[in-house]
Amino acid sequence: MIVVLNFGSQFAHLIARRVRDLGVKAEILPFDTPAKHILTFKPAGIIFSGGPASVLEKRSPRPARGVFHLGIPILGICYGEQVMAEMLGGKVSAGLRREFGKEMLVIGRKGELFNGLGKNEVVWFSHGDQVVKIPKGFVRFASTHDCSNAAIADKTLNFYGIQFHPEVTHTKNGTKILSNFLFNICHAKKDWRVADLKKNLIGVFKNHIGSDHVLVGISGGVDSLVAATVLHKAIGSQLHAVFVDTGLLRENEARDAALSLRAQGFQNLRVMPAEAVFLRRLCGVQDPEQKRKIIGHTFIKIFERVAKREFRRYPIKYFAQGTIYPDRIESAEPSRHASKIKSHHNLTLPEKLDFEIIEPLRDLYKDEVRRLGLLMNLPKNLLWRHPFPGPGLAVRIVGEVTRERLKILREADAIYLQELQRANEYDKIWQAFAVLLPLKTVGVMGDARTYEYIVSLRAVDSIDGMSADWHKMPQDLLERISSRIVREVRGVNRVLYDITQKPPATIEYE
Repeated sequence: MIVVLNFGSQFAHLIARRVRDLGVKAEILPFDTPAKHILTFKPAGIIFSGGPASVLEKRSPRPARGVFHLGIPILGICYGEQVMAEMLGGKVSAGLRREFGKEMLVIGRKGELFNGLGKNEVVWFSHGDQVVKIPKGFVRFASTHDCSNAAIADKTLNFYGIQFHPEVTHTKNGTKILSNFLFNICHAKKDWRVADLKKNLIGVFKNHIGSDHVLVGISGGVDSLVAATVLHKAIGSQLHAVFVDTGLLRENEARDAALSLRAQGFQNLRVMPAEAVFLRRLCGVQDPEQKRKIIGHTFIKIFERVAKREFRRYPIKYFAQGTIYPDRIESAEPSRHASKIKSHHNLTLPEKLDFEIIEPLRDLYKDEVRRLGLLMNLPKNLLWRHPFPGPGLAVRIVGEVTRERLKILREADAIYLQELQRANEYDKIWQAFAVLLPLKTVGVMGDARTYEYIVSLRAVDSIDGMSADWHKMPQDLLERISSRIVREVRGVNRVLYDITQKPPATIEYE
């Protein structure tokens, strides 16, 4: 297996995911895990993740020095390269020019790490500091225009450092680089499969829950559906599913979700209309973090009320959520050194709960969730729906959420998705949705002046949601979508198309 030491990177678990994709078990541990504890996992290799800190800062995160004396191959990524170089006698300084995004890597020496790659490779950077002096025994393997030590190694010790991120999809042959490290350098064994995970998850929760009952929140999205299905297979009728119609959902979302769940054999399903409650509590709220917290707390209050009122015969001990790893990583939950991007509504729960929280999918990424769902015979049309955030349209309306704004956004979003499906473009896109901006601009309709809202269209290509590129939409399709929205949705007179990558932007607006 491979141990990933997490220095607070937003991509720490993505590294482990890539390792698992290659068939090797991976375990994420805190950056300062003692060397003796690391040895208990019997790792074939260790990977240092990146991180938001600077090696030049006092008290920046450092691994235990004993890690370098275990005789185990190490790959340092970004901050991981810098901290390795600095601790082994090299020098790090702030670069003259920061590198963010795609860069051309020039490989001077290939060796085991770059075996099978060309001389020039497209890689993805996200750094300000860089190694300016390499430690004794290391040699330079690759560089870019502004980073001379973009890849270094001590082949005797099997220590490798790279300034770029091989784990993100923007690094064209990043998977090949990781594969070379796993199999050419660490000689790791393939021992991890999603099929094994399915069996293990069902067994773990069956034993953990025993004869108790579980309340699960259903949102209509892929994650909550797969989480509920895992639990249903583990405990059957002890699972009680609740679909809360928040009024923040897409067009016909509540109806379609309830029909599909009942078709999957969910016997204990309750649909709770709660639009008025959510709109009342969101009234006047503009801050996105506050919106997410209000939505998360309101969800819990409704679930608690349902548990007490409708399931008195079955005392509910557990509350299950469809939380997946990107939710937790963006909320900075896995590491005290991670930089918080945004809170996810199911990670902003009240401190005092009447339930014990269980999250079957907490360590999985979206594509793994879908693969798990296929193994459990869930319909492909449900599994491959575009991701939809737990807070719903509330985080796709920038600023205050009102009934009028919801109506406008819901109609615009429905037209957008409908046209994508008609053009056979929907399945080519990871995620597409409309956003209502809290701005009004002047327009002209029927020779009359208008002063109405702006709708922004977002469509991104991704594998796991941790990084994403904007989808290259056919221009005639964009024109058709824009024309329909302006023509058919009252309150909109301008449509924009968002062409920002993640990072620097997030996929959702709030």
